Amino acid sequence: MPFTLRPYTPPDFSQEPLHSAPHALFLPAPQDGVAPAGYHAMSIFPEYFHVGDAWLLAEDSRMDCVAVLEDGRIIVREFRLLKVGDLVAMGRTEDGQEGIYVHPDGFGERRGQGDVFAFRQGRSRETAFSRDYDELYELLRHERAHGKIVWVMGPAFAFDHDARRAFSTLIEKGYVHAVLAGNALATHDLEAAYLGTALGQNIYTQESQPNGHYNHLDTINRVRACGSIPDFLREERIHDGILHALEQQGVPYVLAGSIRDDGPLPPVYANVYAAQDAMRNQVRDATTVICMATALHTIATGNMTPSYRVLPDGTVRQVYFYCVDISEFTVNKLSDRGSLSARGIVTNAQDFIVNLNKELGWEA
Repeated sequence: MPFTLRPYTPPDFSQEPLHSAPHALFLPAPQDGVAPAGYHAMSIFPEYFHVGDAWLLAEDSRMDCVAVLEDGRIIVREFRLLKVGDLVAMGRTEDGQEGIYVHPDGFGERRGQGDVFAFRQGRSRETAFSRDYDELYELLRHERAHGKIVWVMGPAFAFDHDARRAFSTLIEKGYVHAVLAGNALATHDLEAAYLGTALGQNIYTQESQPNGHYNHLDTINRVRACGSIPDFLREERIHDGILHALEQQGVPYVLAGSIRDDGPLPPVYANVYAAQDAMRNQVRDATTVICMATALHTIATGNMTPSYRVLPDGTVRQVYFYCVDISEFTVNKLSDRGSLSARGIVTNAQDFIVNLNKELGWEA
């Protein structure tokens, strides 16, 4: 049976209390980067604002931001990007009484059903994830042709020969449309291709090599000497690995820097807000997001990913969000975002990607 998206059911604004709800109030931002007191903060769900004779949906949303009325549309904007005079939505209620309505169940998600006391309601190492894998296989087959799949990755994949090869195959087969990561993933993937190690350990035997602790620094230094990752791949005749596959397939990637970075590699964003903007530019039209083995990048991406997407034809569709991590804390933190579109899978991320590739990687 082919995969089908859940249909979206919008609110019925002809029924009370929405039919007689007041118009939303918008007040000008008093200065750049500052919202007026009493502003309305966005959630991950579809939100509607009563303006004139219509209820306007915020088409490109992000939690913990504000709604701005601009040219007859609702624009969701980070506080840091507000300009003096921007008309910011006001109100702290979500049921229409201030002209703002949050619609959490538009995709037929039934939350809170079942007994008050029940076992195994969380996601843990004891959870059986067979059904999750089956659903994910079908979702990715659908999204390869009809959506945008964004992967958020920690460096764990670069430490293992089979995991690197598995993810590279998924890139080549069209299951990867963007990658968000940090300096470490790229560094150790390139080190593996260049010197056969990751943090000085052989990526297949896991044995530490003599002076191996220099290898990641030597790799960074060489890439910086070449001037860019593509130039490094060409000059060193690199023909394998995640970064090689991304470059070969023209898949965009964003490397966000951090305080602990070595080097870093040339394309790493040193400015945290420039990195955030670059990440959001990729997330902005994502329809499936898979985060693996990176708590901080996962939380960051989760905060900028709404539970829905408005397509160019006006269709509202669900955004699927997966968090794969060996840490139950990381998985449940993201699964607790209030939407069934956020799924957690507790497992070794290297095993996860190898299993995924076994199911999907052979397909043309």
